[in-house]
Amino acid sequence: MQKTKEKMRKCCPVTGTHIQMSDPCITELVASMGFDFIWIDMEHTPTDHQVLMNHLIAAKAGGTDSIVRIPWNDPIMVKRVLDMGPNGILFPTINTVEELDLAMRSTLYPPEGNRGFGPIRAVNYALMDQEYYINHVVKEELIRCVQIESKTAVDNLPEMVKNPWVDCFMIGPCDMSGSIGQLFKIYEKPTGDLIRKASKICNDAGKSIGISLITEDKELITYWHDMGINVISCGSETCYIINGSKRVLKILKDLHG
Repeated sequence: MQKTKEKMRKCCPVTGTHIQMSDPCITELVASMGFDFIWIDMEHTPTDHQVLMNHLIAAKAGGTDSIVRIPWNDPIMVKRVLDMGPNGILFPTINTVEELDLAMRSTLYPPEGNRGFGPIRAVNYALMDQEYYINHVVKEELIRCVQIESKTAVDNLPEMVKNPWVDCFMIGPCDMSGSIGQLFKIYEKPTGDLIRKASKICNDAGKSIGISLITEDKELITYWHDMGINVISCGSETCYIINGSKRVLKILKDLHG
């Protein structure tokens, strides 16, 4: 089976889902379902580093790659998260070539980057050969994704796709719509046109392009797939609990009249 990074590099279809709450048992269960990756969010959730560690252990136990979205493009945040050993990292709100370079350099050790050395879980608590980690895991296995969330980012994307370290450019549709004064109008023409433009730029450059959706709606997911987006992360454990509960409750209420 191809790993997530290999699929992204080849622009193959990639499937993901989101973890928003704190229970690692749910993460382990979801990781056992067959998604390519689990998106663990630290930007819009209360997830701290200890909770994150538990999620990473659970995702590995379930056999699914973990990608952590950090709160901001901050090398200190990057270092601490990567030292915990996720399979990948996702940077929000990358708008320029300079911001992208800062992000990528923070994932790499000198001379390619400026990441400080001190991995713990990432090197299997020192059981892994450290040279192997530096030269193979970091350079060849770590998944690097960045979010394109503004008109400015789309305007700069033709230069950004030239960065060799990025595995996937992920669209943030809500913030994209907000950047043009159309917040949450993600299915209307102005935002749709921007996302189509970004998709074409990535497709032409041979780069994976992705999108994050919480929806489980087939029609909405198909809308983005048909736009040329090959990496789709959708649904979350909160959605699965809510929608599953609603279905069972409806059955019971219908039976009881």
